[in-house]
Amino acid sequence: MARRAQLGPDDVGLPRYGDRRRVPGLRREELAMLAGVSAGYYTRLEQGQSLNASAEILDAIATALRLTTAEREHLHVLSAAASHRPGPETPRTEHASADLRTLLAAMSDVPALVLGRRNDVLAWNRAGHALLAGHLDPASPDDPDTRPNMSRLVFLDAHTRALYRDWPAKARAVVGNLRILTARNPGDARLAELVGELAIHSAAFARMWSEHTVDPCGRDVYDLAHPVVGDLTLTQQTLHVPQEPHQSLVTFTAEPGSPSVTALTVLRQACGIGRGDPGA
Repeated sequence: MARRAQLGPDDVGLPRYGDRRRVPGLRREELAMLAGVSAGYYTRLEQGQSLNASAEILDAIATALRLTTAEREHLHVLSAAASHRPGPETPRTEHASADLRTLLAAMSDVPALVLGRRNDVLAWNRAGHALLAGHLDPASPDDPDTRPNMSRLVFLDAHTRALYRDWPAKARAVVGNLRILTARNPGDARLAELVGELAIHSAAFARMWSEHTVDPCGRDVYDLAHPVVGDLTLTQQTLHVPQEPHQSLVTFTAEPGSPSVTALTVLRQACGIGRGDPGA
């Protein structure tokens, strides 16, 4: 419904019969015609009354809605989850493996952290902690009851909000990724609680969540205003961990020779992190 509301007849080459339209965007029957399905079937599908749509029908609807590759994949994941309807579950407590912790320690020149299935910080190296959350206890990820959650920090923590010069862009990226996480883990009660908490305590989150944005983490460039070293422009890359499919390694790097490289060096020095420091 959110995507249909964003498309008008002019966007998809349909004639516009007058300007009086009761709903924003395309009508259901217009979208159904573009997808090659009946209006009644599409209505049942959109309202969640038909849970067994074939991959071909979903692809036809995705094409009609002009979904991106990530949005198309998200639609298929949602359909599969709706067909199985898993009950509420509380997955096992997550931990970063010893191998990942060793890798983080070896990457002392690169701010890095490991995120879990709900965007909980499972581990970070000293540079990652200094860059993103120097105001928090560096040992906080070790305790499942106190470990930070990056989605919660972005929306509810004043330090993190001030860190991102274009905070709305970062916030939208977080919401888009959280949409994907909830679709892939529909029975995760704690993930659902996180979404509810953010919606209650952040009007911005509630508004962005209602837009149904889908945005997988990959490579993003952010301008930061760090309280210790000032302005930085860093590339954030999210790498999936094959041994732990719900975990990811997130790194932050600067363009070689840029002032941001110098700023990262100053940050490491300010925190007592030497080059090749074996400590995480």
